[in-house]
Amino acid sequence: MVKYLSQFNLIWLGIIASLCTGFATGIGALPIFLPKPVSRKTLDALLGAAAGVMLAATSFSLIVPAIEKGGGGVAGATITLIGILCGGFFIDFVDKFFPDTNLLSNAVNNKGIIENGYKRFFLRSLNMSPEMRKIWLFIIAITIHNFPEGLAVGVGFGDGDITNGLSLAVAIGLQNLPEGLAVALPLLRENYTKTRAFLIALATGLVEPIGGLIGVVLVQIAKPILPFALAFAAGAMLFVISHEIIPESQNNGGNSKLAAHALLVGFVVMMFLDIALG
Repeated sequence: MVKYLSQFNLIWLGIIASLCTGFATGIGALPIFLPKPVSRKTLDALLGAAAGVMLAATSFSLIVPAIEKGGGGVAGATITLIGILCGGFFIDFVDKFFPDTNLLSNAVNNKGIIENGYKRFFLRSLNMSPEMRKIWLFIIAITIHNFPEGLAVGVGFGDGDITNGLSLAVAIGLQNLPEGLAVALPLLRENYTKTRAFLIALATGLVEPIGGLIGVVLVQIAKPILPFALAFAAGAMLFVISHEIIPESQNNGGNSKLAAHALLVGFVVMMFLDIALG
């Protein structure tokens, strides 16, 4: 398969792969059309597995290659360290413009008011109930956080390492499945139609091709920045995993251990796939 794909333009491969990962968000929302609703327990297990998959992909398809392509040893580790911190702090900066977007968190107090001043102003500017405001802010944050996922896929392909790019695309696509469900379910609770909830979930993933295009073009133009770009994407992904996916899977205390077990399974499965694809 890799040999077959190598004949195609890398930029188009990166765009198509990131587009597929974006569509996976919509695919993940399809269970809302089933007669029996998806339980919170199932969603927590899926989110835990998604976190494990993304941790493995970040480790083996971004961090390890960043160290190797940075020259290895102390030099490679230093470039990777700086890139990871820059990627994490960048997403943290973007995240500051939104309230705590974990759906079941305590971001809203008993009166439905966000404590932080600028966040309170932002919420009041939306003509929605406090719960709907929180849901839509969650959706907006998910959309923004999908950008570094697309960026990671694009960077993976940008070096010409199609195997690495495919590994990242598979991992991010798997992670997007429960993410799409997490977006669609609260919309159903607010009486959105199933079709509308599905389309909104799908739309949140379609920002990924933009990140994929930027990542693959940037690396094609300036290959010396590849180690930093890989590490930057890794830092961005680590922040999203630790700040969004894992806390969301742990919000329901009764399912926290199940989510932790699913994370381990997701990690080892993706580790095996990464080696097998390589």
